[in-house]
Amino acid sequence: MSARREDVAKEFTAKGRATRDRIVAKATEIVYENGVANTSLQDVQQAAGVSGSQMYHYFPDKALLVHAVIDRQREILLARQAQLLDRLDSLEAIRAWCDYVVRGARRRRGRGGCPIGSLASELSDHDAVARAELAETFQQWSGLIRDGLRAMQERGELSAEADPEQLGYALFAAAQGGLLIAKAMRDTAPLEMALDAVIDRIASLAA
Repeated sequence: MSARREDVAKEFTAKGRATRDRIVAKATEIVYENGVANTSLQDVQQAAGVSGSQMYHYFPDKALLVHAVIDRQREILLARQAQLLDRLDSLEAIRAWCDYVVRGARRRRGRGGCPIGSLASELSDHDAVARAELAETFQQWSGLIRDGLRAMQERGELSAEADPEQLGYALFAAAQGGLLIAKAMRDTAPLEMALDAVIDRIASLAA
């Protein structure tokens, strides 16, 4: 959450924060299913069971709500993957993370794609604040992959000629691009092939 929005959230009472959290939670669900453009404040208001005045009190415009959704999706995503990402410092761990990504896509036959990736695709060209927040999320997320590869290299498990920065971005891009293609094709095969290609490259550089 940005410093400004965090300060705003702290101004609410415990009951107020709970109401705001409920609104954001419902908005996150609806935006993931329908996209930002097809989600109105009224849709969220009805789903959260709040009045129009309450909705306006917490989110006087749609942009503020969308930015709160980005914060929530980042928290959810990193929390769900924390156990895998915190130990992404071996080929086995990298494969486990890729398997996790593929399983999630298979469950929905690609529908929905990556929550952060979908938001980036829809907002980056039209909302500078959202674009910056999403870019920060991508940096934080992919940074955990790069950190794991650096740790492998420092332990001598990855060749000195390997570039952890390049490999980390390649793996992350394979996941994001593969999820986007899976979303359009309703088929995870391209995602799996893209991830396997980068894993094979990393394996070829294992010391």
